[in-house]
Amino acid sequence: MRQAFTRRQVLGALAALPALFPSYRAAAAETLGFGELYKSFGVLGLEFSDKVKRLSGKDVTVKGFMAPPLKAEANFFVLTEIPMSLCPFCSSDADWPDNILVVYLARKQTFVQYNAPIEARGVLEYGSWTDPETGFVSQLRLREAAFNTV
Repeated sequence: MRQAFTRRQVLGALAALPALFPSYRAAAAETLGFGELYKSFGVLGLEFSDKVKRLSGKDVTVKGFMAPPLKAEANFFVLTEIPMSLCPFCSSDADWPDNILVVYLARKQTFVQYNAPIEARGVLEYGSWTDPETGFVSQLRLREAAFNTV
């Protein structure tokens, strides 16, 4: 004969799972704001903040707006501090604005309107890098990222 479990028994078992499998707990991503990306305009230009350096290689979330993508089937987009109706990609390090970062998606997602607030989460990278496929230059990136509207 089959035994029926009560709702309380099922909920109790589910609540115990994180204690039984601590390595499967989802780590909370640290939040990074656009005002925290740089600490100064030095002799050589923008200088990354201590927080960016500390969070490099770690999972972070950043709230902002999606700049219009270059094409409908892209696996990346630019996250901006304020809504932009034009793509802000640059051709050199000297052109890099202090209020954007590139988001490379872990998997394809449907893009949203440029004025819809979103939250992107991914692994933070900093330093000059040129995308070998597009030739675009970036100073800040989120890798293996995803986003959702807020």
